[in-house]
Amino acid sequence: MIKKMKQYFKKNKLSPMNNRKKVGIILFTTTIGLFFLFVSRLTYIVVVGDISGTSLESKTQALYEGSKTIKAKRGTIYDRNGVVIAEDATSYSAYIVLTDSYVSGDKKLYAQEKDFETLAAILKDVLGDRIDPKKIVEILKNGKENSKWQVDIQNAKSLTLQQKEEIEAAMESKGVAGIEFNEHPSRIYPNGVFASHLIGYADIKEREGKESLEGVLGIEAAYNDLLAGKDGEIVFQKDNFQNPLPGTVAESIPAQDGQDIVTTIDSRLQSYLETLMEEAFEEAEPEYITAVLTKSKTNEIVAMSQYPSFNPETKEGMDEEKGFMWQNLFVEETYEPGSTIKILTVASAIEQGIFNPNETFMSGEMNLIDAKIRDWDIATGSRGMMTMRQALSWSSNVGMVKLEQRMTDRWQQYLTEFGFGKPTGSGLFNEKQGLMPEDNIVTKANTAYGQGIAVTQLQMLQAFTAISNDGTIIKPSYIKKFIDPLTGEEKLVEPEVVGQVYAPETAQQVRQYMRDVVEDEQYGTAYDMYKVDDYKIAAKTGTAQIAENGRYLEGENDNIYSVVTMLPAEDPEYTLYVTMKKPKEYKNTIIPTIANSILQRAMDFKEVDMVDTSAIQTEKVTVDDYRNLETEQAIAAIEAKGLVPVVIGEGDKVAAQSTQANSYVLPGETILLLTTGESRMMPDTTGWSKANLLKLANLLGMEVTFSGEGYSVEQSIEPQSQIKGKNLHFKLEKEN
Repeated sequence: MIKKMKQYFKKNKLSPMNNRKKVGIILFTTTIGLFFLFVSRLTYIVVVGDISGTSLESKTQALYEGSKTIKAKRGTIYDRNGVVIAEDATSYSAYIVLTDSYVSGDKKLYAQEKDFETLAAILKDVLGDRIDPKKIVEILKNGKENSKWQVDIQNAKSLTLQQKEEIEAAMESKGVAGIEFNEHPSRIYPNGVFASHLIGYADIKEREGKESLEGVLGIEAAYNDLLAGKDGEIVFQKDNFQNPLPGTVAESIPAQDGQDIVTTIDSRLQSYLETLMEEAFEEAEPEYITAVLTKSKTNEIVAMSQYPSFNPETKEGMDEEKGFMWQNLFVEETYEPGSTIKILTVASAIEQGIFNPNETFMSGEMNLIDAKIRDWDIATGSRGMMTMRQALSWSSNVGMVKLEQRMTDRWQQYLTEFGFGKPTGSGLFNEKQGLMPEDNIVTKANTAYGQGIAVTQLQMLQAFTAISNDGTIIKPSYIKKFIDPLTGEEKLVEPEVVGQVYAPETAQQVRQYMRDVVEDEQYGTAYDMYKVDDYKIAAKTGTAQIAENGRYLEGENDNIYSVVTMLPAEDPEYTLYVTMKKPKEYKNTIIPTIANSILQRAMDFKEVDMVDTSAIQTEKVTVDDYRNLETEQAIAAIEAKGLVPVVIGEGDKVAAQSTQANSYVLPGETILLLTTGESRMMPDTTGWSKANLLKLANLLGMEVTFSGEGYSVEQSIEPQSQIKGKNLHFKLEKEN
């Protein structure tokens, strides 16, 4: 084979001249081919603008175009009178850029080594004792030696806008650069523990490298999309070092701020209820305790609390080892309601014409098929003969079953009409539908006294309106309206009528019988326990057994104790429903203490609450820019908008304001003004909310701490004293 190859090459051997010609032809042909291939490929790339599925245009834009997200403001949550319950805030964290490539034209934007001590001093002056200048300088030098792009300043986090602006102003005045800031969203809940499971909270979530606030519980979660709004974006040109070029904004998509929510909660009553609940929880040590106060005519929730609870801002109390419950018990827990349902049994019997209040029967126990129906007092000796009216005030199970047997299937229809067995449509997450009774005579009969059926507390609130609202059932509500911050347009939430089940006279008669519970010395199970000055109370107590694993618990206090009260009994303004589960120590005075106190407070506010709310201005107003205005001129302009100005300082002009210009606020909100000049006196903050105290601290660029919850009763700097230092402390207490 090798021989044949040698013979071939020898036979076809060309001269050197011919070899050179042949190689030249090959090279020329190859070059021409590659040239045309290159031209063809280049033409394709230029025309199509795509390489292996990658767009050259998008890559070019990424290289020379930058973008910045414009964060939408999360909507504010208010109480019914415009008091802030939850609102947005922004915090900042500082970092220092070290790379010498961070420039804009000839301007150096990075921290130069000669300026390290100056930058550290600026941070110290603004942020106070939490900054150690020597450590800052050491961190900067180490970062420079290790060629770091930037270094974070650990003790320069959670900065206010005022502190950020002070640092920037100080750098500008000293002619140094390098300190930059990251912006972080945050949420303020100035009232602390305040209907926490209903309001819920929002927390920072990171998605695709971006931070945003998302609702985790309650209204914050259920209406997250409405509250969150939609972020905007600006697109700009970048230089070779990827820095923004001034004046090169190519596109701007404005942010759409989230909608504000005005709830039905009354902060005056809510704060007081929280105090009462905390005291009761500490005394009785139950598994839980709940209370909800509604306006009887509209079923609007004006106060709602469950314990154990938590502080949505600090997250204090969210320790599951200490019994914290994630559940909103008003919609997520089902239970047998017990004797409070008997007011519905009696009303239904009256409506059906089979109730005679003076009819007598033998209490104690009765046979039904193969079961015995027993009264709660059978172990201690029953009351014997009693009237049907007394059956309600003495809470006789036997009496209720006798009425149920006469109504046959109509009572089961009433249960459906009340709304049992289906969610109320509250909009809150994980609302349970409950359970209707099994299809047998005994279980259906048991529902007449609150067993054999599982309900939620919101279902009970809905059913109670059949009595408190003269036969008309109204769905519970906790939102009054939504407000569009851009247009100011309001969307009202009207009370929703579920149905009319009784004649007004029926409901009125039952409320009269409910007075016997607290007024009848012989047959009233809560005689003389529920009372409010100058008013008659309609009430019904309940002690429900707890079913677990197919049987009823038998411990001494293994019950759900409850009461429903309506005040005034003749024409109710308020309905209150309280439950307490498995207290370690049960005293029959604990629930009455809550009920009497909150109802008394509610009636004290009656004249205020009866004011026609349509006559009260609730549309939002725009805050103007008062900076550089004469102080007196700014005060007059603020008052003209229905806002409350508070001036700090004795200067002739306004230097800064607590609420940014073009923000929307409700009438009556406080606007703090900081004037020019060195002399600044501390205002008297007694009675100020936490929200306004935070605004004050931000305006002054001071660190603020709090003890307690509620409203200011003590301040670390005395009123009318010179404001000095960098720290403020306020003692807060709830209203009594």
